[in-house]
Amino acid sequence: MSANRTAALLIHGLGGTRFDLGSLHKTLKRGGIDTHSLTLPGHGGRPHDLVGVRAEDWLDAVRKTYREVSQEYETVHVIGMCMGALLAIALCAAEEHRRGKLIALAPPVFLDGWATPWYAAARHALYRVPLLPARMRIAEDEPYGVKNALVRSVVKAKFERGDNFHYRWVPLACLREVDRLRRKVKRSAHAIGCATLVMHAREDELTSLRSATFLRERIGDSELVVLENSYHLICVDNDRDVVKRNVLQFLDLA
Repeated sequence: MSANRTAALLIHGLGGTRFDLGSLHKTLKRGGIDTHSLTLPGHGGRPHDLVGVRAEDWLDAVRKTYREVSQEYETVHVIGMCMGALLAIALCAAEEHRRGKLIALAPPVFLDGWATPWYAAARHALYRVPLLPARMRIAEDEPYGVKNALVRSVVKAKFERGDNFHYRWVPLACLREVDRLRRKVKRSAHAIGCATLVMHAREDELTSLRSATFLRERIGDSELVVLENSYHLICVDNDRDVVKRNVLQFLDLA
């Protein structure tokens, strides 16, 4: 075990990659923290690979990586973005994490952002239709979680080229698993025993500030930073430098 070194486990979101966290990996490395990440089950290939993957598969993979990293470092911080934030919370509760801090970036405890369609609640009925959850596609569409027009144009171009940085769509079955994970987080958030930072954009189109305030109220040692100039992908949007600065401050690196 490296007593004088610190690690951070970074967890990407649904359909995503390290791109979800922008340049946060590099920022942490410059601060003297070794970064570790994983590709969640069903990711890194094609959207079809997500069919049949369950929330338990994602959480088991995260816990396995966490335990491997914990064998090498005395201090391990856990950082997650979007669904990765939900997994980070569930991980810290399940592992009774006390060896570092927790940072939840844009955690979608509730799927109630301003771009959520009025018919979204119908998905719960659709989950019960035989074969439909595996076949129905939920497409990524504008604004792609990004308020910054230039960054959004880059994201759109990457999608059109077919770059393997984020899935263009996910099966409806994945939303069912995200919903199951959301319920797990609601039940276990109170069990978090480490210092926690929640960062969330006021204008997040996927999940409202209700998610952030829910966690702030249930996690004892927690603080909340509200971002005023971004949508959901806060690590690459207008407030990306604010995110990095707050992460460094929270981890006592600035």
